[in-house]
Amino acid sequence: MGIDFETREHIAYITINNPERANVLDRRTSNELSEAWERVWEDRDIRVAIITGSGERHFCAGHNLTPRPDVTAEQSEFLRTQRVFWPPAGSVNGARIGADGHMGDHYPQIWKPVIAAVNGWAAGAGLYLTLASTDIRLACAEHARFKFALLSQGWVGAGPGATLLARQLRYVDAMRMLLTDEPVDAAEALRIGLINEVVPHDDLLTRAETIARQIVGMPPVAVRMMKEFIVRYGDAPFDQAWGVQHMMNNMLIHMTTDGEEGRRAFNEKRPPEFTGQLRRHGEPFREPTPEEWARLDEIRDAEDY
Repeated sequence: MGIDFETREHIAYITINNPERANVLDRRTSNELSEAWERVWEDRDIRVAIITGSGERHFCAGHNLTPRPDVTAEQSEFLRTQRVFWPPAGSVNGARIGADGHMGDHYPQIWKPVIAAVNGWAAGAGLYLTLASTDIRLACAEHARFKFALLSQGWVGAGPGATLLARQLRYVDAMRMLLTDEPVDAAEALRIGLINEVVPHDDLLTRAETIARQIVGMPPVAVRMMKEFIVRYGDAPFDQAWGVQHMMNNMLIHMTTDGEEGRRAFNEKRPPEFTGQLRRHGEPFREPTPEEWARLDEIRDAEDY
């Protein structure tokens, strides 16, 4: 198995388990990771995912760059050249399509929160995975290292690493990582905003679980829509983004039970019980009388509802 996958109490645990090869994304591991993302997306019981690597040295050290022993150098060069002009069907920039149609199969942006527990090196595709697919990032104080790892091989990278670094970090911090291709440790990653927290190795998964359980207690449909809103509309013009946010909020209020439950629990001074339950279509409102309209207009203008 290239990965381990399990679920407990609404949390999916994804562990890249290929430690003898630095948890690299060979094709078997990539395929299994792609299947795991689809399971997280489709399983209605899962509300949040945690991804980590096995061992203490590597989160994910990148793609497998070693060709098959039965492939000649000429065949390898021919196939790489052909891929430039004829990428495989069902791919985006040469990466197979999985749970997310625009980010490829093993670093998609799924509409559920993903917490990274970076236990060691995140290099190459391991850095891409961290940047593309995770929303909250914890790093092991002792072993975590982050490295672009492509420029020193003469590449700018076929994956989205440089694009995402430039968007998620300050220009000067992104350029230092990209142009020197030197690794940054957990403390430096925290300083430049690449991660949220630095955690001792022995506490890494426990801390990730604490955050995951907090998210599990949130309204699941609203959480899912909040992530989609930020990913899809975060770069939209202000008025357009706010318009989409407002529309999503109305959908949550009128098409799920969680919005009503949240307000009721607040007024009753009790913890809410969010289920993500959807509402069915109901009968239309009765048309108010003129006297009722006057009363409703008064309430609306005072915003006491």
